[in-house]
Amino acid sequence: MRKLLSAFPRNGRDDFLPIITLQHDQIDDTSSPILITDTALDFATIPVIGAILVLSLVSLSFIFHLRLRSRQLPEFNYLWTVRLLLVFFISHWAINEIIRLPFFRRRYFSPLVPSLTFSEQDDLCKLHVVFSLGFMEPGFLIALFFLINESLRKQNQKPRSETGAVCWVLSMSLPTLILQTIVVFFLNPLFKAHLPPVMVESSFLSVDEDGNKSMTCTYPLLSSIVFGAFGITYSVCLLVSCWRVVSLAINKGMKSRITGLGWTVMTSLCVESLLLGVVGFGKPESIWYEGCCWGCL
Repeated sequence: MRKLLSAFPRNGRDDFLPIITLQHDQIDDTSSPILITDTALDFATIPVIGAILVLSLVSLSFIFHLRLRSRQLPEFNYLWTVRLLLVFFISHWAINEIIRLPFFRRRYFSPLVPSLTFSEQDDLCKLHVVFSLGFMEPGFLIALFFLINESLRKQNQKPRSETGAVCWVLSMSLPTLILQTIVVFFLNPLFKAHLPPVMVESSFLSVDEDGNKSMTCTYPLLSSIVFGAFGITYSVCLLVSCWRVVSLAINKGMKSRITGLGWTVMTSLCVESLLLGVVGFGKPESIWYEGCCWGCL
């Protein structure tokens, strides 16, 4: 963990440079912290994340099973690496969400690294936002779009190589990753004095029932806006791709599955973008705030 945080440049006082993140003296541990208590929604998140991880393991077993069975038929399962990438994105997103949970960090993560300062905890929250909204979720959605769009490939067309397919998915995920990095790490110190805290802050000082202070992660509104813009663009592209697949499909069951998948993904994106915006204006100590955070799952 220290090695990860040390990747960002520091000055002689062992503080992060101001253009990267907040300095230690900018996070005042004497200010009034927000009381955060463990709620049922926090504990309800664990089964959801656990189910995602279990399904990821099941998906991995099916992917490798089909890969071994279809070795003699490369055309049948030639995009298995993209499916692996799909599972990679969703499983790591789930692990990232577990670390974000306040009670999990206090009980299981903080004892492992008790010497983390408030500034370093704030940097961890920034990394969470960048990886979650900038790489894991967009990467998962782009991999899903690629698999749907690849089904439109004509039989006489040369199939895309597995390496080329993975590189395409990763390269299409870079724009949101770069934008989220700029918003979280660069715009925060530059415009913090001119913008409301909800626009740029990735964490806030909190205290638990035992009086232990820590930085609790949240989503800055600017990052939510960037993700919302990605969601709109992605929904339009997915709608066009699903429409093309449905128009070419002969099987009614296939048409229903593709239509259901498209509407489910687009509806989920719209709801998540809306809830992320509500989180930016909500009070962290309220049950509505926790409900919106849980709804983003």
